[in-house]
Amino acid sequence: MLKSLMVAKAKEELEQEIVEKEDEKQKYLAERAPPLNTSGLSLAQLQDLCRELHAKIDVVDEERYDIEAKVMLNKREIKDLNIKVLDLRGKFKRPNLRRVRVSADAILRSLLGSKHKVSMDLRANLKSVKKEDTEKKRPVEDSDWRKNVEAMSGMEGRKKMFDAAKGPAQ
Repeated sequence: MLKSLMVAKAKEELEQEIVEKEDEKQKYLAERAPPLNTSGLSLAQLQDLCRELHAKIDVVDEERYDIEAKVMLNKREIKDLNIKVLDLRGKFKRPNLRRVRVSADAILRSLLGSKHKVSMDLRANLKSVKKEDTEKKRPVEDSDWRKNVEAMSGMEGRKKMFDAAKGPAQ
């Protein structure tokens, strides 16, 4: 019952809207193109009237052509922008990914099937580093640094540094 009432009301409004559009069209045409009065005009006056009408038609056709060109350009631009949007968005909706905890053995088993027999221990392949090795590499100087600075100061120290650098090269 309610649905049929809504459909009837929509039909009435649609008919009323069509009548209003027709009235607006008639008013616009009456304003823009008044009825022609051709009775009692001579042949020369009719020809002038035809020339004026042709000039007006040419102006209207130019405007129509310009507007159609703009509409086609805008449609083409909208189409290109829609293609760009689709390309940027991608074709498929990406699903939300969930974290799954899988061990390396399970991954290898799923990839290799029955071929996988060796368990993979990633920590076994790591190189072990001992702290003692790194400490031994650094030479420990027990000497007083002041003696070394005094010995290298002045021209004598520079000569020693030059001789020391020159010596291993020979």
